[in-house]
Amino acid sequence: MLDAKRLLDQFLGAGQNMPANRGGSPQQGAPQSGLGDMVGGLGSMLGNNMGGIGGGAVAGGLAALLMGTKSGRKMAGTALQLGGMAVVGALAYKAYQNWQSGKTVTQSTVPTGPAALPPPADTPFLPTRESEQQLLSRHLLRAMISAAKSDGHIDAKEQAAIFAEMDKLNLAADDKAFVIDELRKPLDVDAVASAAHSPEEAASIYTASLLAIDIDDPSERAYLSLLAARLKLDDALVKHLHATVEGATVPATNPAMAG
Repeated sequence: MLDAKRLLDQFLGAGQNMPANRGGSPQQGAPQSGLGDMVGGLGSMLGNNMGGIGGGAVAGGLAALLMGTKSGRKMAGTALQLGGMAVVGALAYKAYQNWQSGKTVTQSTVPTGPAALPPPADTPFLPTRESEQQLLSRHLLRAMISAAKSDGHIDAKEQAAIFAEMDKLNLAADDKAFVIDELRKPLDVDAVASAAHSPEEAASIYTASLLAIDIDDPSERAYLSLLAARLKLDDALVKHLHATVEGATVPATNPAMAG
């Protein structure tokens, strides 16, 4: 069975010190969640330049492989001790909070470091039920993969290379199948947006999309603009989401894929 929450952790390079229940705050001395071997394998395979958990890369880990020359965004420190869902939720929640408060988008309203974490539990940003966590994680994964495909750079040849490398990773069969299916699907912004059943979920889906890419292409910008419209996000909220993600992260570099 697909464990979307665990797969999202792998995408975001997060959760290395999460407690056993995989959804709450990190515990002192808690063991690693088992992602270390996977990330270590990626590091060896791609020249130890992915960042992964140790380097603090959001959209590092598995996403670095899937996105090829894409580099995503990087966040270090406390954020990586939480699960991927909590990282996305924290950023979306802070932006949403600033927007609801009527704040203008300035650097002073942008969270940096642990002050942005975690989002309130038992909310659309961080549900407590396992079934709801799995569903939200699935939606966030789909959003990230779609964003990575938005510039059309993942063609059939690159897909084949990605699938070959995925076979070398310690991923469950259902996890691999989910990623492969999502990569093969035609780009469908409406399918991504239709997963949002509340403004908070819409903000989280948009945040995950932002984390998956460092916007450097007109087609990516057009995709995000269309996604925001389909999610019915207020223009001011979109600005806060961009500012929050940019303020709490930096573009991740990927020397192994450069040139």
